[in-house]
Amino acid sequence: MRGAQVYRWQIPMDAGVVLRERRLKTREGLFVHLQQGERNGWGEISPLPGFSQESMDDAQTALMSWVDAWRDGANPSLPDIPSAAFGISCALAELSGSLPAEANYHAAPLCTGDPDELFALLSAMPGEKVAKIKVGLYEAVRDGMVVNLLLEATPDLHLRLDANRAWTPLKAQQFAKYVNPAWRNRIAFLEEPCKTRDDSRAFAQETGIAIAWDESLREADFRFDAEPGVSAVVIKPTLTGSLEKIREQVLSARACGLTAVISSSIESSLGLTQLARIAAWLTPNTTPGLDTLNLMQAQLIRQWPGSSLPCLGIEALEPLR
Repeated sequence: MRGAQVYRWQIPMDAGVVLRERRLKTREGLFVHLQQGERNGWGEISPLPGFSQESMDDAQTALMSWVDAWRDGANPSLPDIPSAAFGISCALAELSGSLPAEANYHAAPLCTGDPDELFALLSAMPGEKVAKIKVGLYEAVRDGMVVNLLLEATPDLHLRLDANRAWTPLKAQQFAKYVNPAWRNRIAFLEEPCKTRDDSRAFAQETGIAIAWDESLREADFRFDAEPGVSAVVIKPTLTGSLEKIREQVLSARACGLTAVISSSIESSLGLTQLARIAAWLTPNTTPGLDTLNLMQAQLIRQWPGSSLPCLGIEALEPLR
C-alpha cells in the first residue's frame, strides 16, 4: 500500500540576502513524503528565484501529477522540471534505502561581513581550511583587496570564489590586479567570473587564477572537457535534476580530471542534510558548498548538526494533498 503527502513551506530569511539584484525575504518550497509499507522517504522541491527556470507553480503542478500517478500504483517517469526531479528522486532513494546515511557536514563556510570576524572564524577552523566568498556584488577592486587580505593573513587558507558571471573582462582584470600573484594558486577556483565562457577562459589564462563552471552546466551546449585553467565544476542538485543526472555529471567531471563540488541552492535544513549525504556518497574527498542554513531563521523537519536555529516540525507545514 502506497501513501504520499505533499507539503508547502515558507521560512523567513535574513534581511541581507540578495540574489541577482533581488532581495529574498522568504524561502519557500515543497516537501514530498512517500510511504510504502514500513518504509518512507522525504524529498525537497524548492526552485531558487533568479536561478531556476521553473516557478514554484510549475514545480507544484509537476509534483502533484507525479504523486497522483505513484499513489495509484504506477511508476511514472520523473518530471522534466529539475527541482521536482531532484526532490522526488531523493524521496524514492530514501524509500528504497539507496541513498546512503553517511553525510559530509564539513561544509566550506560562506564568508561575509567584517574581515576581522572572518579571521577569527578561519583561524578556528579544524582540518583543511576551505572557505567561500561571493564576489561581484561590490566593486571588483574591493573584492580583490578583501581576497588578498584573507590569503595574506591565513597562509593555509584556500578560497572558493563565486562571481555569478557579474564581471566584464575589464572588471575581472581589476579584481586580479589586487591579488598577489604569489597567492593566486590558493584560490581553488573562481566560479564563472565573466558573462561568457570565452571571457572566463581568457581570464584564467591571463591571470593564472583557476575557474570553475557553474551556470554553464545547465546550458544546452555545455560539454565536460579538460581545459587549461579550469579546475572544477559546481553541481547544484536543485538546479540539475535527478540523482541519476547528478551522478552522471560527477562521473563526467572526474573522467576529465575536474573536481566536482556539490553545492546548495539555499535549501531548507532537510534538503541540506540530504545534500550532505549526496556529497559523502558521490564526492567523498571534496568539501561541499553547503553553508547556507544561517541565511534562514529556522530549520525544518531535520536538523543540521550543531545549528542553533529552531527546528520546526510537520505542524509548521501546509499540507496540500
